[in-house]
Amino acid sequence: MSWLSGRMFLIIDNQNMCIKKYLFSNIVIFCILIISFAQAQPKHTLSGKISDLEGLPLEAVSISVKGLSFGTQSDRKGEFNLQLPQAGTFILVFSSIGYQSLEKSVSIGNGQSARSLRIILAANTNALEEAQVRGKSETRQLKEQGFAVNAIDARHFANQSTDLGQVLNRTTGIKMREQGGVGSDFDFSISGLSGKSVKFFLDGIPLEVMGSAMNLNNIPVNIAERIEVYKGVAPVSLGSDALGGSVNIVTNKAPGNYLDISHSYSSFQTNQSALTGQYVFPSSGLVLKGSAFYNYSKNNYRMKDVEVWDAQQKLYVERDLPRFHDRYRSVMAQAEIGLVNKPWADILFIGLGYTNYDKQVQTGVRQSIVYGAVTRDGDGRNISMRYRKANLFNNRLDLGLYATYSKDNYVLADTTLKRYSWDGTYTDGNPETGSFRLTHVERPRYFSRLNANYLLAEGHNLNLNYSFDQVENRTFNALFEDEDTMPGKLGKHILGLGYEQKLSERWTNTFMGKYYGLTLNKKQNDYNAGGFVNVHSYQEYFGYGLASVYKLWENLGIKASYEHTYRLQDVNEVYGDGYQLMNNLDLKPESGDNINLGAFYGQTFGKHEWFAEASGFYRDAKGFIYVNQYDNNQMRYENLSNVQIRGVESELRYRYSSLFSAVLNVTYQHAIDNTKYVKNDASGAISATYKNKVPNQPWLFGNLDLSLGKNDVLTKGNRLQFNWMTYYTHWFYRSWEGFATANSLVTIPRQLVHSLLLAYSMEQGRYNLSLECRNLTDETLYDNFRLQKPGRAFYVKFRYFLK
Repeated sequence: MSWLSGRMFLIIDNQNMCIKKYLFSNIVIFCILIISFAQAQPKHTLSGKISDLEGLPLEAVSISVKGLSFGTQSDRKGEFNLQLPQAGTFILVFSSIGYQSLEKSVSIGNGQSARSLRIILAANTNALEEAQVRGKSETRQLKEQGFAVNAIDARHFANQSTDLGQVLNRTTGIKMREQGGVGSDFDFSISGLSGKSVKFFLDGIPLEVMGSAMNLNNIPVNIAERIEVYKGVAPVSLGSDALGGSVNIVTNKAPGNYLDISHSYSSFQTNQSALTGQYVFPSSGLVLKGSAFYNYSKNNYRMKDVEVWDAQQKLYVERDLPRFHDRYRSVMAQAEIGLVNKPWADILFIGLGYTNYDKQVQTGVRQSIVYGAVTRDGDGRNISMRYRKANLFNNRLDLGLYATYSKDNYVLADTTLKRYSWDGTYTDGNPETGSFRLTHVERPRYFSRLNANYLLAEGHNLNLNYSFDQVENRTFNALFEDEDTMPGKLGKHILGLGYEQKLSERWTNTFMGKYYGLTLNKKQNDYNAGGFVNVHSYQEYFGYGLASVYKLWENLGIKASYEHTYRLQDVNEVYGDGYQLMNNLDLKPESGDNINLGAFYGQTFGKHEWFAEASGFYRDAKGFIYVNQYDNNQMRYENLSNVQIRGVESELRYRYSSLFSAVLNVTYQHAIDNTKYVKNDASGAISATYKNKVPNQPWLFGNLDLSLGKNDVLTKGNRLQFNWMTYYTHWFYRSWEGFATANSLVTIPRQLVHSLLLAYSMEQGRYNLSLECRNLTDETLYDNFRLQKPGRAFYVKFRYFLK
């Protein structure tokens, strides 16, 4: 790697623009060479038309070549064109939801440049059931990889009034803890590691580059087709420095036309709308894509047993009162225009995005701190380009490029001298957050990614991924200054190389190596120099790992994965948020070793389908980055020396045809502070938190989801479905047990929550209506730092889907 650091990274300081030009020019030259080479290769074209038994054209039929990694789909007229790398005999596979799959052997000879086919597909007798089975098989393939991975078919939740965070919270090994209602801050953990140790992606692109309004707990489920959760060890194709794991949200990639519109209304004056759609011009290959969502909530749910001052009794009493300053609104719009299925590009898209939110802040880091005038508003903009071309260099190389520029801004306002209580009354005092502020945070960002996959030989693949992520931090209080006089800049270079070795149909290994480079720039006051100086640092780290899966029989397999990895600091952790988070320029990267061992078994007996999996995990994080809470309503990210996590998790799934399904999962994790001695203490004193459970972290939880449905209710093509969902979380500590007595130790209590859903779909899922009740028994719920969450709530959702 010395050539890379020597040639590229020495010019980072004061020459960041040179890096961007260098990268851009090399990528452009590389693409031109690839395109020129691709156009020079001889092509053999198979074309044809696909229809049903009545002669009607079939759109979006998948056409793949057996044994090869490419294919295409039919257009609105049922027509398709497929380019083959050479002459020969090939087996084509035609498949579509609602139709029986067909395999056809075709031959194309030397000197023959084209051939036309006529394909007829027979309809499946039960299209709805076929759609469910097909969706499950996609996730099943991911679950049987060597990586420890949850694969969730989001289409099963499309008619529910839910966001992606709530869907993930029902799955094995995952816990999402929110500080309140819609739009609240949250903590997301995978197998015990949380915060920025977990990375989120949208189609392989970091979610954070799209703006701070793009949070997991406000993205509607209709945006996603599938969600992939990698626990600890993740493939290099994601280009991630995630120590705890990665969540990849996969959107609809079908080349046909579709439109998905939904709106839900629920308790606490909550409205949530979502739209996704695509229109294809088959003759030109031009594609228009768009997605948008809107969230609004007053979040005025009832707070139980909160303390207020009773003037008559002259003492504090407990009452049930509504939240009064917690309105949240967010919008997102993303549009793309591009070309598909061209000789020089499978896809080429240019995109524009916009996000905006405004939020009233109700509480500080503790529930006893009540805000009545603090607000936080923000917006983000981005422009992006993505390119992909497969089957280059004699059908061996697949190439993908992505680049974006974004700018995210938000303003935190506190300009009153009032101290509020939960009944909405106030007394004169200091500013609520401790000082007057109109804090502006501006973060311009450059992100680019190159991904290449090369087929060395049958069953042997190389994957190369390089990502560059640079964000600048500008924070200033507009009441006292016009700009940040000491801005900071953080840059990440992540280079990964993976080798997949398929030794047989039963045994597959993946070997990985990663390089991490971190650049920090900050203007600081240097007393020796008598003024401000630019402080620059660059660190580099190396990681490695492997994943292996072995199938003992067709339906039974064992798998294992290991990774020595690093998690680089986040901009918020280093520079703070100008509000509750203080900066920490001395923060260091986390490092860790992740181990996963697991087994899976699946079987189908007629209409009965079973799938079970169980795994154990071990995490040893050094320099663990943890948020420390201070008494002055401030928090700061700090390094603990060592945190050790071990645990087990299991999941059992059962389905009987399309009538009944059940999912049960349980997770146990034991996370402790494994730092024995107090830092910087020459006396060798043992730390008070040594072997203590990591606070504010659940250690035992589980989910049960029962579904009962019937097709062709009232009329053919309709479906009625009922779901019962139960969530259980055992009690856990809110703070370090070593700093409290047995009588004063504060815990977050055991919670058992039941929710109900009734959904009705008409005309093969075109029109959908659902009714939902969450927290049926109106339990008092807590999550992060014992902050209360909403009680019982009712939802109604309308959805229209056209394909």
